[in-house]
Amino acid sequence: MKKTLEFKAHDGEIEDIALGPDNKVVTAGRDFQCCVWQQDQLVMGLHWNENLPGIPDKAYRYQACRDSGTFLGLGTVTGSVAIHIAFSLQRLYYVKEAHGIVVTDVAFIPESQGGRELLAGNEAALLSVAVDSRCKLHLLPSRRSLPIWLLLLLCAGLIVATILLLQLAFPGFL
Repeated sequence: MKKTLEFKAHDGEIEDIALGPDNKVVTAGRDFQCCVWQQDQLVMGLHWNENLPGIPDKAYRYQACRDSGTFLGLGTVTGSVAIHIAFSLQRLYYVKEAHGIVVTDVAFIPESQGGRELLAGNEAALLSVAVDSRCKLHLLPSRRSLPIWLLLLLCAGLIVATILLLQLAFPGFL
C-alpha cells in the first residue's frame, strides 16, 4: 500500500473514519468534532457547541460515524445517536442517550431486498451498537413531499389567478 495523502484532520486521536461516495471521507475525533473531507479540504464540520446550543463544550464527543451517500450516521460516547443529511449536515434524527453508554459502531441497512423489508417505507435505517451489549435499529421516517401533479396544478392555478387579477386591475388587459 502507498500513502497518497496526509493531512491533519483533528487535534488528538481519530475515533472513527468512514469512506463515502465521490471520494469523501468522514472523521470523528477526540477533539469533539466530526468532519467531512474531500481530499485534504474540509467540506463541512460538526461541533457540539455549534449544533446543540446550551450544551457545555466538552459534554459530548462523537464516537462513530458512517456516510451512506445521502445520510451521515453518528454515535456518541454518551450513547446518543443522530442522522444528518450528508451534504448539508442538517440534523434529521436525534435520540439522546439511546444507549446507556458509549456507541461503539453504527451502520446503515443496505438497500438490498432484505434491507428494503426492514426499511418498511422509511427513508433510512441505522443500526447502533454500544458497550451496553445492545443493538438498536433507528428508523428515519420518509420526509413528506408534494406529488408532482399537485405542484403542477398549483402552478397552473397561480398563473390563472395572476391573469384574472391583472384583468381586474387593468381592464382591457387581454
